[in-house]
Amino acid sequence: MTPDDPEKLLADALRAQARQAPADTSPVGYGLLSGSDLPPTLPRAEDVTTHIPEEPDEPRQVPMLLVLLLALLLGLASGAVVGLLTLL
Repeated sequence: MTPDDPEKLLADALRAQARQAPADTSPVGYGLLSGSDLPPTLPRAEDVTTHIPEEPDEPRQVPMLLVLLLALLLGLASGAVVGLLTLL
């Protein structure tokens, strides 16, 4: 065997592992060759699911009138700065 033949080394290792695998083909956990610590049946989704409490009915949105007022004020302020720079 040459050291530059990694495919053959991998194939030999997989064959050796397959020879040592247990003959029992019953489903165990996730089907690992080495077995698993998990029980054969997984818990139901209802048992595991956590419920997130709902948000209160009070919306946390910014009122549209406040957004329009802020846009108007920013427009006036920027216009005043540009007008002042124009006069200089």
